[in-house]
Amino acid sequence: MSVHEIEDLVADSVRALDDRAEPGDPRVRGWFATLYRFQSGYDCSFTHFRVMDALLRRGYAYRFPVERHPDHAARPERFHALTEFTGLRTFDEDAPDFAGYDSWLEDGYVDPPFLYCDAGTALWRRMVAAGALVGADAVPPDRTPLIEVVREVAVAAEEAQHHELVATWYALGCATLLGGPAGCPYDVAELAELPAVRDLRAVVRRTGTLPLARRSPLAVPVEFAEDHDLEAWWWQL
Repeated sequence: MSVHEIEDLVADSVRALDDRAEPGDPRVRGWFATLYRFQSGYDCSFTHFRVMDALLRRGYAYRFPVERHPDHAARPERFHALTEFTGLRTFDEDAPDFAGYDSWLEDGYVDPPFLYCDAGTALWRRMVAAGALVGADAVPPDRTPLIEVVREVAVAAEEAQHHELVATWYALGCATLLGGPAGCPYDVAELAELPAVRDLRAVVRRTGTLPLARRSPLAVPVEFAEDHDLEAWWWQL
């Protein structure tokens, strides 16, 4: 599966949601959080700066002068030495509990002269505790199911006539959009009744994007799907 396709998909979705949602809509930062959790399941690059204005505007990412970091007063030399983009979490590969680098954003990141943190991370919690973030900014992002976020993206993309964005999400199939550790927890009848699924399929019908979805490099042929019946239904509109 193409990593760049996933990176582009998420960035385009962030833009579509930001363009459509009303200013101050509190749901958007949770939608962004869901999109970046989805992206983290793939071997993707760090892409926040493609859409950083939207992330800051919607309260998913926060930017401060580096001097505002809670550890700056105790270790100013560490921060003064940073001259390029740097993730601040450090790792001990020899530690018994070392579990890889997936958490590298938890302690924030610096792109001089600014310090950044994402909502819900360890540094965000420290900034909340220090009073640097208050009100709605001090509340963790909602954990919105991916299929519900994709429905919102599809509605926004339809309005913008961004049919490729609709098609690319639909191409991922129900196993990806609704699956969990044990696979998709629904049978066909249950899947057909889910409001987000009904709305997404209605957008695909109205925009005529099913053929485009079939041609997507992210599409999984039905014969290779884990649940043949579910995916066969998915591709019948």
